[in-house]
Amino acid sequence: MKSKPIPKVLKELKSIVVPEVQYGFQKSISYSQLSIFSSCPHRWGLNYRDGHKVYLPSIHAVFGTALHTTLQQYLTVFYDTSVAAADRLDLNAILKESLRIEYQNTYKKNKNIHFSNPAELAEFYDDGVNIIKYIKAKKAKYFSKRGWHLVGVEVPLNLQPNKSIPNVRFIGYLDLVLYHEDTNTIKIIDIKTSTRGWGDKDKKDEVKQTQLILYKKVFAEQYNFPVDNIEIEFFITRRKVYEEGDFPQKRIQEFVPASGKVKLNKAGQLLDNFLIEAFNTDGGFKPTDFEKRPSKHNCNFCPYKDNSDLCDQNEPPTKTAFAFFQSM
Repeated sequence: MKSKPIPKVLKELKSIVVPEVQYGFQKSISYSQLSIFSSCPHRWGLNYRDGHKVYLPSIHAVFGTALHTTLQQYLTVFYDTSVAAADRLDLNAILKESLRIEYQNTYKKNKNIHFSNPAELAEFYDDGVNIIKYIKAKKAKYFSKRGWHLVGVEVPLNLQPNKSIPNVRFIGYLDLVLYHEDTNTIKIIDIKTSTRGWGDKDKKDEVKQTQLILYKKVFAEQYNFPVDNIEIEFFITRRKVYEEGDFPQKRIQEFVPASGKVKLNKAGQLLDNFLIEAFNTDGGFKPTDFEKRPSKHNCNFCPYKDNSDLCDQNEPPTKTAFAFFQSM
């Protein structure tokens, strides 16, 4: 059976080489930096300008990376080879190995201090297995090959967002980008891992929505693609679901934020304000006393909350987690 010809637009998109950041004279910013600055500029300044970096390991981050890797591998084979070949992948083994590698990397970054334990890792692994099982069973609901082609996973962005600050680059990596041939449409999908899914507060969080809206705006410019032909979607996986009752929860939520001209301009302005407030025109950091924005949420999750020298406002090591990987 002959494979379908690759559309010309898809070839052009795949041929674009995104430059790397030249850290000798350039700085990079990302959505995560924008999110922190929007929440508390003082925290951003401590971390990114003043060098008071605090590494906070998280089993949630480890799991999120491992699940991303697993689903991206499945979907790459799904679109580039066949659905049958994708379904033959041992995704549970891929998830376990991805968890092991990511935990090992995070453990090393955390100065060889464990931050989880075998029981917790086993729980997260089982949750991931259930998510994978659900997606494979319901794949036709969420992913179609009819006219759709894979542009890529971890598709890079690296663009100068403000012409008056040439040495600051906005970078990002898109989890999944698809191209629909019949409508000449791009779809950017961001995979999120969540314990129980997104509620109304998450869906109304404009800074959270800004991530994909900015990705849409930057992708259009970086890849010379019509912005009106780009769709965006958050693909939210639930680790925990209520399966009892008349309306059992689904493992997957799909959330499509509004991303028309008004939202695009608003997201662009948010990024522009961040750049203007934080950087000089030569790309250097402004020596500003950045504003503190204390709140219950901001301070509870701030890595500097217990350091009065840095801001007026630890968990002990846990049992080794490597036993989890050895027991399976």
